[in-house]
Amino acid sequence: MIITVRMNEGAMRGVNPNVPWSPEEIAEDASRCVAAGAAVVHFHGRDPVSGAADRSAATLATTVSLVAEACGAITYCNLGAGAGLDLPERLAPLQGGGPMPELAPVDLGSFNLDPFDSSTRTFGTEEGLYVNTVAIVRGMVEGILAAGVTPVGVAWSIGSLRLLGALVAQGAWPTPVVGELVVSDFLLSTNPATLQGLDALRQFVPEVDGAWSLMNGGGSVLPLVEPAMGAALGVSVGLGDHPHPDLGSPTNADLVGLVADRATALGHRLAGPAEARELLGLRTP
Repeated sequence: MIITVRMNEGAMRGVNPNVPWSPEEIAEDASRCVAAGAAVVHFHGRDPVSGAADRSAATLATTVSLVAEACGAITYCNLGAGAGLDLPERLAPLQGGGPMPELAPVDLGSFNLDPFDSSTRTFGTEEGLYVNTVAIVRGMVEGILAAGVTPVGVAWSIGSLRLLGALVAQGAWPTPVVGELVVSDFLLSTNPATLQGLDALRQFVPEVDGAWSLMNGGGSVLPLVEPAMGAALGVSVGLGDHPHPDLGSPTNADLVGLVADRATALGHRLAGPAEARELLGLRTP
């Protein structure tokens, strides 16, 4: 089983101070996470002081290099998801000439990014449109592959999975597929973070070679760890998705350790970075 740690996303430090921001912090955190059982580290470039988004090619290259030196984890970057960027702006971090990550995301479809708080029955915003036309998705895949990076198909819905299947059938998406299934109670464009929501998505995963993981956007994936593993899915966990105040102030390595303990208790063997590269069809650095 492959564990991915979603290290920081856009998370601030008000609830949990352990979110890594700088490339150095990300590399140190990644090393602890690999020791705890993770194989893949997904990170967003962040300003080391304010935590503001940093999408520069230089920060990406520095982070990739430091993580490789620290622990050899598979590096999985962000390309400005939901930030209103056009195609050239999204791909710009991969065109700086520095060390490249091994994985980069392609969000499969256009979605509302209007977070809903069920306790107050209010939306955080009502104008959060994330546009990913078929042409943009195709351009993202082409640009990522041109940089020598493997695209990750991020499936927010059944429609996402059908689109991925069509692109594979066209020969526009490489196999084996590396993919993520997204559930969320926070973002209503996804299936809910329940067994029923997960099962509905799984029924439409394209029947092609590939490896898939489960993430819970804006929430805790821990309640779904066992059914995910039972369905031969990897698990994506980390402070980037949820600060986990119910656990105090855990680190990313603490969360990885919880998933790893559950996996081994159920008889699953964890893949380290080298074996995960083989399972995902990645080249050895």
